[in-house]
Amino acid sequence: MSSAAAGSAKPDPRAAMPVVETVLAFVNTRANGGGGQELFGDGRSLAAWLAERHEFAGETVATDADAAAARELRDALVTVLLAHSGDEESVGEPLQHAEERLRRAGALYPLATVVTARGVELASPQAGVPRVFGTVLAAVTTVAQTGDWGRIKACRNPPCHFGFFDRTRNGGGLYCSTGCGSQVSMRNYRQRQRRGSEAPPEA
Repeated sequence: MSSAAAGSAKPDPRAAMPVVETVLAFVNTRANGGGGQELFGDGRSLAAWLAERHEFAGETVATDADAAAARELRDALVTVLLAHSGDEESVGEPLQHAEERLRRAGALYPLATVVTARGVELASPQAGVPRVFGTVLAAVTTVAQTGDWGRIKACRNPPCHFGFFDRTRNGGGLYCSTGCGSQVSMRNYRQRQRRGSEAPPEA
């Protein structure tokens, strides 16, 4: 899947904002219809994923309970990103539940302000896997402070739901790639054709 929406592009902030890449890497660990594997299936797979991500400092110890917590945090974020894309099935009760899970995560994995001569940043004061979750929440917060949080979206093409940064000029991207957009258009066309063929003849 492409990691950017099609359309007129503004500069991709990921080059200057690795926090965007941190958020996208975390949410794009789900199994999907495009062949993506579940990367948080158990403690071993979570540890293997963490070992490959430099922002987590090579954390390699994780339990099955940690993997379950990672899935819960990730899936709540994906629901919010789908809401950013205007996905109708993600708003209302699903979004409320996701936001409540994220509020609980914010309490479980608090952040600390780190002030240096170079600048100020948020970081997790915890250790182990809780520090990983805090790092993800710090990345989300940093992106939100730039005003770009609404541009991090999840593809509306089910079952893709791949996270992407919407680089369209008007922020109206809905799909992670033109391929996903074409699939949705084709499905909608076929549904209209079926409805037309099932309509009763006029008297």
